[in-house]
Amino acid sequence: MISIGADKVMECFGLTAGENVLIVLDTRTPESIGESLFEAAGKIGCEVMLLTMMPRTRHGEEPPVAVAEAMKNADVVIAPTTFSLTHTQARINACKVGARVASMPGITQSMMSSGGMTADYDRVKEIAIKLNERLENVKEVRIVTDSGTDILFNLEGATWMMDTGICHEPGSSANLPAGELYIAPEDANGIFVVDGSMSGFGILDSPLEFTARDRYVTDIKGEQAERLKAMLDTVGEKARNVAEFGIGINPEARLIGNVLEDEKVGGTVHIAIGDNSTFGGDVIAGIHLDGIITKPRIFADSKEIFLSEYIY
Repeated sequence: MISIGADKVMECFGLTAGENVLIVLDTRTPESIGESLFEAAGKIGCEVMLLTMMPRTRHGEEPPVAVAEAMKNADVVIAPTTFSLTHTQARINACKVGARVASMPGITQSMMSSGGMTADYDRVKEIAIKLNERLENVKEVRIVTDSGTDILFNLEGATWMMDTGICHEPGSSANLPAGELYIAPEDANGIFVVDGSMSGFGILDSPLEFTARDRYVTDIKGEQAERLKAMLDTVGEKARNVAEFGIGINPEARLIGNVLEDEKVGGTVHIAIGDNSTFGGDVIAGIHLDGIITKPRIFADSKEIFLSEYIY
């Protein structure tokens, strides 16, 4: 039932009676999702508001000014929109003044009641803390796969972020479903082959191969390469920034073709291009696209890390 997921969202926020809850929708959001979230917050005794906007055209595109202002005046913002508001200045500014924000881009009715959304988020938090302890002082991470990935990230001076799904503190934010560690790398060089799914493309029938030099993508190969290049070219050079390296840690998440859940799948990694200004990076691009890589080998300062030791 969709109400299961809505109640789980309220638990993740630790909502209490009297809080102001803003639910940001767009005209493509299934009505049942907005309604279920509204009802779940209402029965707790919150002041709940629904705000519907026109859909954005890509992940990371800013919402209208009126929506951004409303976000700053809420205790909690829940955004089951078509495209993600996570990597926007509107989200950053809302968190700066204490709002707790969860972005749920492309969430479906089935995702609300199965898969990653059903995880024990206290357990996800435990996994995140343990893995973060292992990685927090690592200076280099290398990712290798049988499909051709061999990329080296320089992490000196960068800080790991944990998306645990627990969003109780003022100014905190999350994706829901949650479950990842991620970082804005200082540098990235090598090749990464996205063989799982890609933002805007769903599950890939054939892989996309990216070449990165000095943290920028210099070439993309694959059946969907020209379409992806066209998307990036509408934004400009900053769209090719290697923005993020992330590790999925949600034991319940499944690869379904929706990056919101796909990037949380335990045992996968993902690499994003575009904007990373919202989590310690230095590029504002107005676009953020994730690519999921399956069956990775992870080497932290040359020592292999086995994710199964942390997640299962």
